[in-house]
Amino acid sequence: MSVEGHAREQWGTRIGLVLAMAGNAVGLGNFLRFPVQAAQNGGGTFMIPYFISFLLLGIPMMWIEWGIGRYGGTHGHGSVPGMFDLLTDRKKPWAKYLGILGVVMPLVVFIYYTYVVSWMMGFSFFSLTGDFFGLDNVDDMRDYLYSYQNIFESSSHGGWVALLFFLITISFLGWVLSRGISAGIEKLALIGMPILFLFAFLLLARVLTLPPVEASPAEGLNFIWNPDWKSLGNAKVWLAAAGQMFFTLSVGMGSIQTYASYLRKKDDVALTGLSTASTNEFAEVVLGGTIAIPAAVVFFGVAGATAIANRGSYDLGIVAMGVVFQGLPGPQILGQLAAFLWFFLLFIAGVTSCVALASPTIAFLQEEIGLTRRNAARSVAGLGLLLGLFHVVFYQKGVLDEWDYWAGTFGLVVFATIEIILFSFVFGIDRGWEELHEGADIKIPRIYKPIMKWVTPLFLITLLTWWTVTEAIPNVLMQGVTEAGDIPYLWLARILMIALVVVGAILIRRSWVHKTTNS
Repeated sequence: MSVEGHAREQWGTRIGLVLAMAGNAVGLGNFLRFPVQAAQNGGGTFMIPYFISFLLLGIPMMWIEWGIGRYGGTHGHGSVPGMFDLLTDRKKPWAKYLGILGVVMPLVVFIYYTYVVSWMMGFSFFSLTGDFFGLDNVDDMRDYLYSYQNIFESSSHGGWVALLFFLITISFLGWVLSRGISAGIEKLALIGMPILFLFAFLLLARVLTLPPVEASPAEGLNFIWNPDWKSLGNAKVWLAAAGQMFFTLSVGMGSIQTYASYLRKKDDVALTGLSTASTNEFAEVVLGGTIAIPAAVVFFGVAGATAIANRGSYDLGIVAMGVVFQGLPGPQILGQLAAFLWFFLLFIAGVTSCVALASPTIAFLQEEIGLTRRNAARSVAGLGLLLGLFHVVFYQKGVLDEWDYWAGTFGLVVFATIEIILFSFVFGIDRGWEELHEGADIKIPRIYKPIMKWVTPLFLITLLTWWTVTEAIPNVLMQGVTEAGDIPYLWLARILMIALVVVGAILIRRSWVHKTTNS
């Protein structure tokens, strides 16, 4: 049921809010996905459309989602279905059903993302014990990672090891989430984010002072910042940059709106939203890109680092970096310590994002079913454990990649397109602009008003159309599946996602009918 008028949780401090929002955005995408995307798309060439996407897509969507979230929170809603209902002045019941995407997608991502985050806890432990030291080439390190991921054919570990770290990670997340906004999520951010930045700066200083092996750190920096202007005509680079912007800022997900719903009506969203976006960009570009890419270039050269990045999403950040730490000058213990800093940094980045991803579903269960915060958090953690085991067991069948594509890639653009149309054309850009400036510490440049109404929607529709034709339709038809035996597992993964959407719609319908009957 609606909780409008009911006292809701709020952030304790502004710095806690900024760090929690930064923790939402600063995740594995900053330190694992961004270096891979940049290396695959020409380094400096990628950075130009990346920053253009930041200005025309990332920043407008960030402000819009902060505004929608605070507006929903002041009317008692912490999840997107209720917020979308408000954007239509409660005259279009279908808006709530579209909003279920802002609950199911972050939940789906939370489930498989937690499993990936648990790898970082495992590799932090293996770094301290020196378990993978001695595997000083890319092929051996890749086999070590694959062995850890495949619990049934593990040669380097017993299958129970990956399961153990997953259970520890999901239990920790459940504990943090059950403690609430101020005592749980905010405290995690206040402790975790400074540690993350400290570890990142220590690693950055070490990488930039590495002696040349195949190349120098300067050549790595030159690769990431020196564009090939002729390649800017490649549409693939622009699409990759726009896609990375969704990952890096966590827009189109539903988590920003939930976090912003715990603001007060007069709390600023203009400056705070810009601050968190800038913090994320600093973490991604200055830290994420300047650690992994130069380090890989030093040991493998530009061509070698690019080849490694093209092998897989985790090869640069886990496989290559695992080899790099073994090749650092000095005693092995220093390499182990550096490896621990890197993988524990990734663990913190992942955990702070996980709690944000779980928050929309927790708020939804509180609103639509009336669960307490503690029981809602336990329910989400329990579901994360149950469906997470599905990924642990069938990871090698490609089920994680299937969920990642539909909920963590294509679905983000679908949701963002719906959201900006509702905000700019249904709610109205004039009302929206006024809402964004309510209690604002800065005035948003007026040029962003037409950008939000015309440029960003056009950007999103173009991206959505292109991805539908080139990727989504072939993906539906499973044209890229090379192992016929994987198809039943992929269909099962799709059915589970659809089931979550259906359950969410049923809960919305139940709540709407109940309120209508009692009104």
